[in-house]
Amino acid sequence: MHPHPAPEALVRDHTVYACVMGSRAFGLATGGSDTDRRGVFLAPTPLFWRFEKPPTHVEGPAEEQFSWELERFCTLALRANPNILECLHSPHVEYADDTGRELLALREAFLSRQAHETFARYALGQRRKLEADVRIHGAPRWKHAMHLLRLLMSCRDLLRTGTLTIDVGDEREGLLAVKRGEVPWPDVESRMNSLATEAGDASDRSPLPEEPDRRRVEDFLVRTRRTSACQPDPYDEVVQGVVHGRGIRQP
Repeated sequence: MHPHPAPEALVRDHTVYACVMGSRAFGLATGGSDTDRRGVFLAPTPLFWRFEKPPTHVEGPAEEQFSWELERFCTLALRANPNILECLHSPHVEYADDTGRELLALREAFLSRQAHETFARYALGQRRKLEADVRIHGAPRWKHAMHLLRLLMSCRDLLRTGTLTIDVGDEREGLLAVKRGEVPWPDVESRMNSLATEAGDASDRSPLPEEPDRRRVEDFLVRTRRTSACQPDPYDEVVQGVVHGRGIRQP
């Protein structure tokens, strides 16, 4: 039996969706901004039949690149993980095959009022780090403060409208002023408090459902896995023989 493919090969050969994230997706890029790339790969189903499973995520192979295996990505999205939901709503999609386009068509199935809890919990953790910086160094890391404000705005607007928009639009200049340290920390803190309150109020009246559509997402995942199981396996002739022989009947 052939060894498992290198993680980088899974990303290279089996990516179904790729996008640009970070400041370039948020509308906050400046001259020195990096290009952060995120993606989703579909590990061939036969690889899951072994004791050693495919990785749930892969860093690289390029700099500033990170990818999730499809099942892990869907699991995190159903939990309303902010980074994952934003990845699905990037305005800069670089690649999507048929599976990737179906994943994008499922974006609304992942959205629910659970986003309030998960975004708020993530924001609280980031806020505590900023407050620690202020106590120890006299000032926060201003770039992180800017991104926390952006996240709180995104959460509030998602709960108000039922739509996740990650480009900051008209808020760009005000947020970049925070990044440059031009806004006093007490003012930034006050803005964070207001946004958190507004998000809480919006959650009570949100058009979003209480829970994500887990069944619809799982149906997509099962169909995708089944289709993959019936494809020639580029990594293992032995497993490929099982798929196309007596082990699994062809549809």
